[in-house]
Amino acid sequence: MDPIILERCRDLVGLLFPWDMNRALELALLKTFCLPSISGLLHQTGEFEQRPRKRYDDTALIVAELVRLGPDSPGGKAIIQRLNRIHGSYAIRQSDYAYVLSGFVAEPIRWIENYGWRALQPEEQKALFLFWDHVGSLMQIEQRPRSLRELMELNQNADVELFGCAASNQHIADATVTMLLTPWPAPMHPWLRSIVCSLLDPKTLRSLNWPKAPEWQSKTVRMALQYRGLILRATRQFRTPRRRRFFSERATPSYGSQFNLNQLGPPSMLARLNSANHRDDMET
Repeated sequence: MDPIILERCRDLVGLLFPWDMNRALELALLKTFCLPSISGLLHQTGEFEQRPRKRYDDTALIVAELVRLGPDSPGGKAIIQRLNRIHGSYAIRQSDYAYVLSGFVAEPIRWIENYGWRALQPEEQKALFLFWDHVGSLMQIEQRPRSLRELMELNQNADVELFGCAASNQHIADATVTMLLTPWPAPMHPWLRSIVCSLLDPKTLRSLNWPKAPEWQSKTVRMALQYRGLILRATRQFRTPRRRRFFSERATPSYGSQFNLNQLGPPSMLARLNSANHRDDMET
């Protein structure tokens, strides 16, 4: 991978838009639950309902480390190998892989265009696409979009071509949002859930069987986010942003101050995953 592409992605995540990138990827995660084939598999494994915090932390740690280390680094290659082993245990459709991959690019582009202190520049959008396209190639996702335009179209058309209604959609989404709201006082949870709904389009809400937020609330939430972007834009003239620590460099509820790659994955698979690691090490 071109080092310039990797550095641009690192800047987006760790310097220029750290908060916005996190929120965009959380929305991307919720939207994957609109695909019954994905939510059904997650419901079957029980990972998001029984261990939502670990499943969330595992995903966030993997994404953060891929960006921080680079997918072609020794650490990045180990993460890709781990992902391929985990996913290889399930029958996952290529279209599902392609949609999930598209969310890592499309959601940040849209979110930052709407709420960021500035929109992403063309070279930044291209860097995001090329980074995740390379990850997709390493994961052997053959049916992935081969251009940024194709990726955006796939993601945009998913609500018609891939989204569907299923009880598992709501089960997984509810468990995820409940986990995300855990740090907040319980009386605030209904209000915060409604704010999440304010940020989702009607087709996503229908697929998750979530209620539509009041129109006044949606407008207020979106306006507040836009004002935040304007304030940040003004302050950038007087203050240079400092690089933030990546998610993988901070303590997590699941693993504390440090984590090990051998800890990532469904608990029922860890013994087999880690014994496979040991065999590979012995062969190299």
